[in-house]
Amino acid sequence: MTDRRRALITGITGQDGSYLARLLLDKGYEVHGMVRHSSTESYDRLAEIQDRLVLHDGDVLDQRSLVEVMRAVEPDEIYNLAAMSYVPTSWNQPVLTAEFTGLGATRMLEAMREAAPAARFYQASSSEMFGKVREVPQTEATPFYPRSPYGVAKVYAHFITVNYRESYGLHASSGILFNHDAPCRGRQFVTRKVAHAVASIKLGLQDELVLGNLDAERDWGFAGDYVEAMWLMLQQDEPDDYVVATGKSHSVRQLVDIAFAHVGLDPADYVRTDPSLLRPAEVEHLIGDSTKAREKLGWQPRVSFEELVRMMVDSDLELLTRGTATRQGA
Repeated sequence: MTDRRRALITGITGQDGSYLARLLLDKGYEVHGMVRHSSTESYDRLAEIQDRLVLHDGDVLDQRSLVEVMRAVEPDEIYNLAAMSYVPTSWNQPVLTAEFTGLGATRMLEAMREAAPAARFYQASSSEMFGKVREVPQTEATPFYPRSPYGVAKVYAHFITVNYRESYGLHASSGILFNHDAPCRGRQFVTRKVAHAVASIKLGLQDELVLGNLDAERDWGFAGDYVEAMWLMLQQDEPDDYVVATGKSHSVRQLVDIAFAHVGLDPADYVRTDPSLLRPAEVEHLIGDSTKAREKLGWQPRVSFEELVRMMVDSDLELLTRGTATRQGA
């Protein structure tokens, strides 16, 4: 083993995992990732850096595999980003969501307590825990009222992290991250769905964009900014919980307007709504107050919502143009 600091990331193949891995590599870390042994696992987001990573087979559903990975890695920092991360799917698979997202965090903490008790632990908490919000904006002290199986599982994971911190003295922190996206976001998420559709419509590859609730509002930021907050939390002497957010709320309608305007098209000509896409229970007025993170961590978001949307549309335009050219043999 080298003298470099070692980090272990679960969920490294996801959006946040890939951005965090790049950040830590840039800071000189030896970066280890835990991946599920699955024929469907995609390493696309890691393609440019995969040869600089050490990947281990492991699964948050399997306690023994977590202990073995931690013993092999001997991590200084552990980032638990593994979860069933798409909220609508949690309604169709509520028990599996609880196993992955809730009990998965418990298994990680148990494995850490057994095999790497001196490490520092980051738990990916979520603004979805606030759900039917009790106050606007939301802070670390705002009561939780989750409105989806995903949100409920995240509340469990959040409080089990607090419990292990207080009961066993582990350096375990939680980041209550509000919505954050990037060009590599999964296409089922509304930001990427809109960006990809707008690029496709601009290139004449599709005719319309079908959405659910255009009035739903979220506090959206850039994933690259948010993974920096994760890292900063584990550099503190004392573990704690932090809201990470821009403090600005935007509707899906605004997202659509910015995306279409960026390519010079009128959304009224292409967008229609479908009630079947509405959530069983919508969350509204999610807007975070990240004063604590700004003051204690020195963190602040750099990329604006408008910049994020344009970045995502441009990325999909490039992706689709390249794909079309490839199919045409260019």
